[in-house]
Amino acid sequence: MTESSVMITMGAIRTVGVDLSAEPDRTAICAVNWTSGAASVEPPIRPADDASVLAACASADRVGIDCPFGWPEPFLAAVSAHAAGQPWPGRHRTTDRDHRRELRYRATDYRIHEITGSWPLSVSTDRIGVAAMRCASLLDSLAAQGAPVDRCGSGRVVEVYPAAALHVWRLLRPGYKRDRNVLDTMVTELLARLPSLLFPLSDEPFRRSDHAFDALICALVARAVQRGVTAPPQTGDQLRRATFEGWIHLPDGGPESLTQLAAVG
Repeated sequence: MTESSVMITMGAIRTVGVDLSAEPDRTAICAVNWTSGAASVEPPIRPADDASVLAACASADRVGIDCPFGWPEPFLAAVSAHAAGQPWPGRHRTTDRDHRRELRYRATDYRIHEITGSWPLSVSTDRIGVAAMRCASLLDSLAAQGAPVDRCGSGRVVEVYPAAALHVWRLLRPGYKRDRNVLDTMVTELLARLPSLLFPLSDEPFRRSDHAFDALICALVARAVQRGVTAPPQTGDQLRRATFEGWIHLPDGGPESLTQLAAVG
């Protein structure tokens, strides 16, 4: 473990955000302690190995992890059929764009596209699948420690997507992962919109690293989940698929929902 993640304020609600990558050096953790009228942000932990992530999860009331919690149902069915020597589902649709999209995206990804106009990275066809393998192992470790994970997000751990949350909060600026000036501007805008967010040491690490910033946004969305201001699955089929595919929780209520995070409770 790189450093202790436990700086708990007595009586506070503690939310943790994890910007999870396949490797520790690109993984960041951020914890926020919520008390009446203020939210104290701890320095980010980066790099973060598995032990650091699990310790942070154990210390929190809610945890937001930026990584897919599962794979698309049609993709799992197709791979299982192929492994068993059975006909490939959609045998005559191999050049059908809609068929390939079914294999690439989960029900929650379709929902994100409806809201933001953009597709999340595909866990079945993009490199984020490697990070998802690490995530699956971490979720399994949490379950082994007595903290089973509900992939719909009703438990301690919830799947989040910082870029989509920033879109809902009207804070997203293209290029913030590449341009430190853009990232600096976004941190300034976030603090102007949520002045109760306090940095007892410094906010500089979040202005220098998009991983640390994304971990902070994950912690804010975890708070939104704890406050009940995110959108769960909307239909029976979404709920059914979310139980094994995972479900990305987005702030519900537009930009104004950001101010609800600091409310008491």
